[in-house]
Order: sequence, then structure tokens, then C-alpha cells
Amino acid sequence: MTAVTVLGLGPMGQALAGALVAAKLRTTVWNRTPAKADALRARGALWADTPAEAADASDLILVNVVDQAAVDAVLEAAGAAISGRAVVGLSSDIPDSAHRTEELVAALGGRYLDGAIMTPTDTIGTTSASILFAGPRDLFDAHREVFGALAAVSWVGADVGRAAAFDMALLDVFWTSVSGFLHALAVASAHGIAPTELLPHAHNIAAILPPIFGEIAERVEADRHGDVNASVSSAAASVRHLIAASAAAGLDAGALEAFRGYVDAAVGAGNGADEISRIIPTSVTVPSR
Repeated sequence: MTAVTVLGLGPMGQALAGALVAAKLRTTVWNRTPAKADALRARGALWADTPAEAADASDLILVNVVDQAAVDAVLEAAGAAISGRAVVGLSSDIPDSAHRTEELVAALGGRYLDGAIMTPTDTIGTTSASILFAGPRDLFDAHREVFGALAAVSWVGADVGRAAAFDMALLDVFWTSVSGFLHALAVASAHGIAPTELLPHAHNIAAILPPIFGEIAERVEADRHGDVNASVSSAAASVRHLIAASAAAGLDAGALEAFRGYVDAAVGAGNGADEISRIIPTSVTVPSR
């Protein structure tokens, strides 16, 4: 029976361990608060009293704790038990942190993959879940069957920081979208529009975004900003109206002000007549695939 260890039993750690138990894998768990393992133990998971004991139980170790600093602390506590084992970090953090964990695992004699869980806990163990992995391809391939018990999985590159980079970029899309919607609800409310009144129209806006995203991504990657559908200058006018509406409603418009800075930079560089894909911050170098 394939043996897997899960270090950390917050909501996501419990979901990961639960999916492994359901897949009939020999699953050892550890958490700072032992009571969080009770339901898993009742289903057949094995308990370890220390990170070292948990690491010693399996060749594959999954770590899901609050951030990469906590990952490192747990791995340091496991110490020499990491030697010869594959460690997979599944905590959300920045790319540089993944590189530091890779160095720590190597110093302890193990090998490291970094993973980014892109979906909620209730999807884990189904094909609706998604996890991105970065690091040595052979290590990913060797354990792909186990990873497949957790989610639909993708390898995104040999640099262990790439999974975290995808994670940060996609969370940027998510949280700026959520914050934008919340801000829009506040603007609407200032004019007597109820959230449920606005909602169907917001759904219509959301529905047109996928093709717009596709066009912008293609244009930015190709550095092609002519043949204009929506110009930078039109965005400049629109964002100023939005900032004015926010001020009239007594709302902070910090995110819109930041976007206006990018728009104004593009206009100032003489690109006002170009497509809105030109608005990408000028300090960014876009890599081609």
C-alpha cells in the first residue's frame, strides 16, 4: 500500500488527508492540535506524535499549513527524518518562499515539489479540484497517481517558484474581481440600487470577460496593440468617471486610482490610441512561451 504523510490538519489539510484515506492509501497525519485528527483516525488514518515520526512513516510528505514560513518550521522539526523523502509544500505564499523551502529540504537530504491548490476544500478528491505543481518533473511523475487522488493536476515547470507565481497571479484575478464587485455594490447602494438588483447585470459583465481576457492575453504576448476595439483613451475617460462616482458616494477609490496610474502612463507614452492591452505596467517584461 502506498504510504503518504500529511503534516497540518487545517480545513484544507483535513480535506487532503480525507481524500487520501478515501483512495485507500496508507495515510499518516500530524497536527499541532491532535484533536483535529480524530475524524480522520476514525476513518483509518494513522496518527504520529511528532513531525519526525510522521515523516518517517512515508516516502511522500505533503505539508499544508498557514504559509511557507510555517512549512519550514514543521520541516525543521522533522529534521533528519526528511532525508531520502519527497516533500510537497501545498501552502499559499510567494515564489521566493518556495525557493527557500527547496533549499531547506535539500539541506535535510530530501527533494522538493511546490504545489498551489487552486480550488476550495469541498472539491478536493474530485476532478473539479485543481492543483498546480512545480519542481523536478521526475518527482512529479513518480507521484502523479497519488496526486490524482486529490485533484486534476498539472506540472507547470521545473522552477519550484512557478506554482506560487501562478497562484499569486490567479489570486490577483480573484481578489481584485471580488473587491471590485464589493466596491460596485457600495456605489450602487449609494444610488438606491439593491445588491440583488445589480446582480443579474453583474453576471452579464462577468460573461463577457472570458473572450476579453483571451484577446488581451494574445495581444500582450504578441505585443500587438493596433486594430483597436477599445482604446487606452476610452479607458482613461471611464476610470475617471468611476473615481468621481466613488468620491460622490464617499468611497475609497484606491484600486481605481492605481489603475488610473497605469492608464495615464500609457497615454503619457503616446499610446492613447492603442488597444487597452497596452495598459499593462511598463516595468513588466512579458515572457513568450
